[in-house]
Amino acid sequence: MDAPRLEIDLDKIYHNAHELVVRCAKKGISVSAVTKATLGSVEIAATLLQAGVNELADSRIENIKSMRHTPIDRLTKEASMLLIRSPMLSQAAQVVMYADTSCNTEIAVIKKLSVEAQRQGRIHQILLMVELGDLREGIMPEDLLAIVREVLGLPHILLKGIGTNLACRSGVSPDSTNMAELSRLADSVEAKFDLRLDVISGGNSANLHWALSGKGTKIGRVNNLRLGEAILLGCETLKSQPIEGLHTDAITLVAEVIESKLKPTKPTGNIAQTAFGDAAPVMDRGSIRQSILAIGRQDVDCCGLRSPLG
Repeated sequence: MDAPRLEIDLDKIYHNAHELVVRCAKKGISVSAVTKATLGSVEIAATLLQAGVNELADSRIENIKSMRHTPIDRLTKEASMLLIRSPMLSQAAQVVMYADTSCNTEIAVIKKLSVEAQRQGRIHQILLMVELGDLREGIMPEDLLAIVREVLGLPHILLKGIGTNLACRSGVSPDSTNMAELSRLADSVEAKFDLRLDVISGGNSANLHWALSGKGTKIGRVNNLRLGEAILLGCETLKSQPIEGLHTDAITLVAEVIESKLKPTKPTGNIAQTAFGDAAPVMDRGSIRQSILAIGRQDVDCCGLRSPLG
């Protein structure tokens, strides 16, 4: 077989997804499976749906389109699809065509989605994303009610709920304080406009420790999480620690060894920066067996790899 390649164990992905669906369900939380790392793989998408996830979520409309149009499994064609990145104006037509729901923060974009939804004769659902401290995407809390008022007046747009994203740009951890604020905002929207929000999406894999840490955790209104890394890699994302009971080896990178020689660990000659701009570490550990793989930084983030046991 050709190398480098990824070997993906669908049974292990199924186990991880199903286990998280079951654990979250005990707290009244549904799971949207994030597929952006799998580039729209319909085989993986079908596995996730079979495991019981609520919907498929991706940051690229191209991936959602691929999952819709690859006739390998009826499940992916009929599944609910969520675009988790704020839509580009230039892709509004595709977003309405292929995604049931999209995460939004800009009223100009939502108005464009409304125009496209009218043109296509569809109802497009949106989640309004709220800024709760991580400083990535999100409507400032004090502006939320005004945005909701505008959204409710747009034809062919349905406000499905609100959500937030943490532990991303700034590494702000989900906790009882910011999750309680999300619940408070949901309550305020419902009270102000006499409506019911179906989805309160608390965040991503970083939320699992907060959501599942114990019986004393107050979930509040949060009833959805968007999980990707926890399913695919079996790890939480705050400290990249394995989640008990999940597989951490569902995806394996295979590369060929193109050189294997016994070499000294201390370089010789005048030392400057390396090819990657870092200062070369100088540590004499004697001679060791050094192997070079036919893969590099152009292909993969080496810091995200773990050597297999044995």
